[in-house]
Amino acid sequence: MPIILREVQDGDLPLFFAFMSDPESTRTAAFTSADPGDREAFDAHWRHILADRSIVLRTVVEDGTVAGNAGVYGPPGDRQVTYWIDRARWGRGLATAALSALLDAVPERPLHARAAADNTGSRRVLEKCGFTVTGTDSGFAHARGEETDELLFTLPG
Repeated sequence: MPIILREVQDGDLPLFFAFMSDPESTRTAAFTSADPGDREAFDAHWRHILADRSIVLRTVVEDGTVAGNAGVYGPPGDRQVTYWIDRARWGRGLATAALSALLDAVPERPLHARAAADNTGSRRVLEKCGFTVTGTDSGFAHARGEETDELLFTLPG
């Protein structure tokens, strides 16, 4: 599946909102905003993200269609990767391809990631891209309304 990563455009945001407010997707991801359906909060958050020059954020495009986003954020020494793919495209290797392309584009290491412990799809994506589990944590997952265990991952330098 050919994918490209490109700069985020304003027209991508309504699609990101739809992807990131899908109930099954948010439950799987677990650690989301307090109200994934709050468009005003979503827009404010994305204005902040897009204005922060330390954040590398790209739109994932598959066969000419926006399929999600991937990025790197956080302070030096604790840079985190993030990705979100349209649920309709899950299970085809798109998240792995997108994260791999992002890692090629962003050479800084180490990089870190977090995933709900029961999110086996995200764990597979991270491990295929060279991340290893380096710890565990737990926190309140808004999308589930409960404490949820998570795995901590590192891609060493």
